[in-house]
Amino acid sequence: METLRARPPYTADERTLLVGWLDLQRALVPWKCEGLSEADAHRSLLPTSPLMTVAGIVSHLRWAEQTWFEVLLLGEPADGPQFSNDPEDAEMIADGIPLVRLLDEYRRQCARSNEIMATQSLDQVGRHPDFQSSQASLRWMLIHMIEETARHVGHLDILREQFDGAKGYY
Repeated sequence: METLRARPPYTADERTLLVGWLDLQRALVPWKCEGLSEADAHRSLLPTSPLMTVAGIVSHLRWAEQTWFEVLLLGEPADGPQFSNDPEDAEMIADGIPLVRLLDEYRRQCARSNEIMATQSLDQVGRHPDFQSSQASLRWMLIHMIEETARHVGHLDILREQFDGAKGYY
């Protein structure tokens, strides 16, 4: 099932707008990956940022969703490569992981995030006792994830254009 790449309604309520904008940015991630070879998905074009690959970005976004909505908001255990400082940015390491698997994990994590958000007030603050950022409200987290996802969709757009010229917003 393909997720629609559409803006939320102009006059929607706050939650519909926030989740709608996030869902739009999320839907752009697999679209930017369509038809990309495994070699290109794992190829780095930036010598000073070797983890900035299409696969690495998809992996990072998956773990960012888990961090903000499961760990920080709900207070679940801080499990995952993003909580490792050895190496830094471990959540972007995707060597040997097929892009189709990374995208599937990302889609499942986004669905889980939406389930979580649906049960929480926008004013609900995080519950994890070990992280200062869990003091943020769900509203703040949603705005942050819109920004985070959109920023990385821009990276995907640039990488994709460098690989095969494909470009476009939606």
